[in-house]
Amino acid sequence: MKKIYWVALAMIGAAIYMLTMAAEDLSTYSTFAEAAQSGKKVKVAARLAKDKPMVYDPQVDPNRFSFFATDANGEEHQVVLLAAKPQDFELSEQIVLTGRMKGDAFIATDMLMKCPSKYKDEEIKVRAKIGSSDN
Repeated sequence: MKKIYWVALAMIGAAIYMLTMAAEDLSTYSTFAEAAQSGKKVKVAARLAKDKPMVYDPQVDPNRFSFFATDANGEEHQVVLLAAKPQDFELSEQIVLTGRMKGDAFIATDMLMKCPSKYKDEEIKVRAKIGSSDN
């Protein structure tokens, strides 16, 4: 067999592997209840429960941050993020957690914060400029 066939076969195999990995990441959002039932790694869209305690002590464990979140069904659970506390975490309006349930806690390995509030000041300034230029 020629080398070009081996190279082509390797490239096809690599492409299939990459598509398989990407398909796992294209999952839909779950709830805490669905995460508990499946036992698999899922993504949960939730809101931060700002009235509950947040615990982060980098002296003890810099890769452990715990807080409470409420999912789309209104179910609240403790979340343990296996990473450092993100900057401006308290300002986030929605978070997407990737992980699995372990007992009553959701163990998250990754988190995406959605903070549209940080753009509101810019939006107000832009609207103010547009409004003043109309006069």
